[in-house]
Amino acid sequence: MAREKTQSKWQDSLPEAFKQYRGGRPIQEVECVIPDLVGISRGKAMPSYKFNPDSEFYLPISIFYQTVSGIYVDMEIANQWMEPDVVLRPDMATVAAVPWAEDVTLQVICDIETRDGEPLVLAPRNVLRRVIDLYAQKGWRPVVAPELEFYLTKPNIDPNQPIEPPIGRTGRTGASRQVYSMAAVDEYSAVIDTIYDYAEAQGLKIETIIQEGGAGQIEINLSHGDPLDLADQVFYFKRAIREAAHKHGIYATFMAKPIRDEPGSAMHLHQSIIDIETGENIFSNPDGSETDDFTHFIGGSQKHLMQVIPLLAPYVNSYRRITVEGQSAPANLEWAADNRTTGLRIPYSPPSARRVENRVSGMDCNPYLAIAASLACGYLGMVNNIKPRPAAQKEVWECEHPLPTSLSLALNLLDEADEIKQLLGEEFCQLFCDIKRAENDEYQKEISPWEREHLLLNV
Repeated sequence: MAREKTQSKWQDSLPEAFKQYRGGRPIQEVECVIPDLVGISRGKAMPSYKFNPDSEFYLPISIFYQTVSGIYVDMEIANQWMEPDVVLRPDMATVAAVPWAEDVTLQVICDIETRDGEPLVLAPRNVLRRVIDLYAQKGWRPVVAPELEFYLTKPNIDPNQPIEPPIGRTGRTGASRQVYSMAAVDEYSAVIDTIYDYAEAQGLKIETIIQEGGAGQIEINLSHGDPLDLADQVFYFKRAIREAAHKHGIYATFMAKPIRDEPGSAMHLHQSIIDIETGENIFSNPDGSETDDFTHFIGGSQKHLMQVIPLLAPYVNSYRRITVEGQSAPANLEWAADNRTTGLRIPYSPPSARRVENRVSGMDCNPYLAIAASLACGYLGMVNNIKPRPAAQKEVWECEHPLPTSLSLALNLLDEADEIKQLLGEEFCQLFCDIKRAENDEYQKEISPWEREHLLLNV
C-alpha cells in the first residue's frame, strides 16, 4: 500500500504534456538518463514500479573515460580503473515522454554527484551549472536560443560509402541550394510531422522549421530561455529527431560535415543577459544604445572563444565545416551587425532583444559544453572589461585571427587557456583534452577512401 501511495504521488505531479500523452494509460517504464561527454544518453531503464524520484541510482564514473568510438582512455587519474560509482539523482523538472516507445515510457535527466554528495565536476550538465552560477553571483541571468541544423539521409550501412540525401515524397533525391524552400520542407513532411508529434508529447517548443542550404538539411529554431533548460531541450531533441527519422526508414545526422560539397550543420547560439533585479537586458541602455557590457561580452568572446573551440567543434570532422569557403560557417571571430560572414553576428532586433549570435558552434557539439563555453567567454569579457576589435564593415573571408584548422591545433590553445579552465573546471578540461587527443590519435591511424583512390597506384 505504501508503494502504491508513493507511485501515485509522483505520477500525479508529472508535467501536463506527459499526462496528455499518457492519456490515462499506465506507465510501464522509466529511463533515468544523463548526457555523457559526447552529449548522448546513457543511463538505466526500469519498470515504473521500481522508480522513485527520491531514490539514488548508480553508474561507474568510467562512462566519462570513453572516446566517441567507445574506447577507454588511460589517463593520469589516481586509481582510475577502480571505477567507483557516481550517484544519479532524478531531476523531476526534466520529465518527458519517450513517444517512440511501444509502451508508455518516461525519461528523466539525472543530476550526477559523488558519493560524498558533491556535484561531479566531469558531468557536462554540472559544467554548465557552474557557469550559470557565476552569472548569478553578479546578479545576471543569461538567456540563450539555439538553432539546430541537421541532415536527413539515406541509411548508410557501409561507412566506406558516402552519405547521400534521402528520397522525398516525390520519389526524387533531395536537392541542395533550396534554402527556405517550402517545397523542400514538404518533401520530407512525413518526418517533420513526426518530429512535431514527438516534440508535443515531450513538451518541447519549436519556434520555426526551415529548409537549410544542403540536400535534406533542416533547421529547427528553439525559443529563448534558461541555458540549462535549453541544453536539456537540445539533448532531448537530438534523440527525438533521430527516432523520427528511423520511423520513416532514414537517418538523421548531427555530424558537422556529413556530405562533401554541401554546407555543414551548425548550432548557432543567440545569447543575451538579463539583470535579475530589474529584468532588463543589460546589453541595452534605457535610450536603446549599446552598453559597455555588450561590447565587453563581444570582446571576451573574441579573445576566449579561440581557446575553447574544441568544445564547440569537438571532432576531426568539425573542422571540415569551419573553413574560409565554408558556406555560412565562418572561420573567424570577427563581429558585425547582421553580417553572416562573421563568427559573431548581431542580429537585427529591438534594444530589449539585443543579443550576440555565436555562429561557430557545430551541431556535433555537446550542447551543455558549448553553451557553457560560449557564456564563460562572454562572462570573462564583462568582468575583465575586454574591448572587441572594430566591427567588420564588409564580408569577412580572410582575417588576422582565423580559427584553428584542426582538432589538434585547437586542443593546444585550450591547454594554454588557464583563465577559462578555472571557470569550466581544471579537472574537467584535463579529462576533455585527454579524451579528444585519444580520438584524434585513433583517427590518424585510419586510411581513408581518398588515400586508397589517389595514392594506391599513383605514388
